[in-house]
Amino acid sequence: MSQQTPVARVAPSWRRWMGLWPEPADLAAAPADQVLREWGKLGYPRRALRLRECAAAIVAKHGGRVPADVDELLALPGIGDYTARAVAAFAFGARTPVVDVNVRRVLRRHRQATFLPGAHKRADLAVVEGLLYDDPASAAELSAAWMELGATVCRTRPACAECPVRESCAWVAAGSPEPSEEELAAAKKRVQKFEGTDRQVRGKLLDVLRAAESPVEKALLDAVWPDEAQRSRALFSLLDDGLAVQDADGLFRLPT
Repeated sequence: MSQQTPVARVAPSWRRWMGLWPEPADLAAAPADQVLREWGKLGYPRRALRLRECAAAIVAKHGGRVPADVDELLALPGIGDYTARAVAAFAFGARTPVVDVNVRRVLRRHRQATFLPGAHKRADLAVVEGLLYDDPASAAELSAAWMELGATVCRTRPACAECPVRESCAWVAAGSPEPSEEELAAAKKRVQKFEGTDRQVRGKLLDVLRAAESPVEKALLDAVWPDEAQRSRALFSLLDDGLAVQDADGLFRLPT
């Protein structure tokens, strides 16, 4: 849930979600329309269906227990390398590198770690693994600390006065040079435009379907957005993604 959504927004939904479906078997058995309704406005609703697919695979292939092995996690629907390593480290205490933009920034500054520009996943993993503690549980705690520090203190514009490792930071010792052009460009890129995008239109269409107790006529969907071409494009993309269904009578609804 927090992959592309701030934790503060995720927490209430996560608590409600876990109350409804505490085990993979519970989620796997849940109707798709209920899953999408509970996902609400967290954004990127395909993640909700992928979670359900993942839960079904866990039940079918692992007896309803989430696997601890990175390779087994990677074989599950919707699970990429970052998520697999995060689950292995934080849920099972495995000694495996978990690398995101926050970890790269913290280690580049504090430990003078060298990361190649752009996406070099294997090289980044090797750098971070070399800095982990040997003890698996301690390594997992260290990974979590790096991520939290990068998200809350060691940001692109850092709050060094609040940093608990300021005294040992190589970047501070060097005079805290200004962020590089690459860092600033990456930070700017992560702030995605939302207003007026197809994502916004898809969200409005889904709002109608989530609120409806029965299939709706297209006229109700047409009323949510004035641009017919963009509205049609967004609706067709929902149908293609399996987030909406058009029945034989032409009415629209959530999948079941």
